[in-house]
Amino acid sequence: MGDVVLRPPGDKSISHRALLFAALARGVSEITNLLPSEDLRSTGRVLRQLGVEVSPIQAGRAVRVHGRGPRLRPPSGTLHCGNSGTTARLLLGVLAAQPFSARVTGDSSLRRRPMRRVTVPLASMGARFPRGDERLPLEVRGGRLVPLDYASPVASGQVKSAIMLAALTGRVPVRIAEPFRSRDHSERLLEALGLDVGADNGAIVLVPDDVPPFQFTIPGDASSAAFLVAAALLAKNQTRLVLRDVGVNPTRSGFLQVLRRMGARVARQRRRVVQGEPIADLIVDASPLRGTVIRASEIPSLVDEVPVLAVLAARAEGTTVFHRVGELRVKESDRLGLLAANLGRL
Repeated sequence: MGDVVLRPPGDKSISHRALLFAALARGVSEITNLLPSEDLRSTGRVLRQLGVEVSPIQAGRAVRVHGRGPRLRPPSGTLHCGNSGTTARLLLGVLAAQPFSARVTGDSSLRRRPMRRVTVPLASMGARFPRGDERLPLEVRGGRLVPLDYASPVASGQVKSAIMLAALTGRVPVRIAEPFRSRDHSERLLEALGLDVGADNGAIVLVPDDVPPFQFTIPGDASSAAFLVAAALLAKNQTRLVLRDVGVNPTRSGFLQVLRRMGARVARQRRRVVQGEPIADLIVDASPLRGTVIRASEIPSLVDEVPVLAVLAARAEGTTVFHRVGELRVKESDRLGLLAANLGRL
């Protein structure tokens, strides 16, 4: 059989960040291949409530964002983030320096998810959460911020991005250290746009400045690609899968390194960089797999792919061990418990 050629949808994490940075720019940005999901529509909706003009988020259409700069408009009502944890946590960073109060909430699932990992550093910068900072709904009272040198207890791209967004809107420098390297889409895009983003003994340092308007074609989503890669690896025929324009950022594509250890035949072609993000075509052939050990330091780069890797591990020869995956118990569902239960039924 011939090759099967597919393009994954736009990367969700990068799509959120592109919308938020475009909102803080002064001028019009244009984003193509933005993921047209409910989570991204939640981000678009709350930005419109804050006075940012965002064109409709629809499949196959470029999204135009008329940025307002770092100062946004007080919302007329509650900012509802739907089921999107990324929207909620990054929005708290945007609101931390605004000269007004805002109320942030989400659906019943999102209201159960922890927020202190973001609210604690934001409070250290000067944001206030007068009615508690554990979970949504939260009231955020923004104001004048102070610089922050923060050692995060968790490796989280959302925590890091929230602090960087607060730095941009509050015009204060920040330094963020993590126990392991987390996804770095924010710093890659800001650096590509000419902002002062650097490293200091493994920590990220941002000296804020104006965000310029930009054009960006979002890379294909690595997490979506992982399911297609898994299906191709388990295929019984000789079909080769070609996935075009996939984001292969090393802080997001750890599953590819794990698959290589498991014996998977996955090659990269047409490597290139767009707005700081590495992109490639993935060429996948069916492969016999063997078990492996996935270290705690690898988890931040593949946490969303643990479910599909667990499915592949069930079809591999030998035992596969995942270390430090407790984060999966506090996602939209208890992903870890549901994985164990459903694989057990098989």
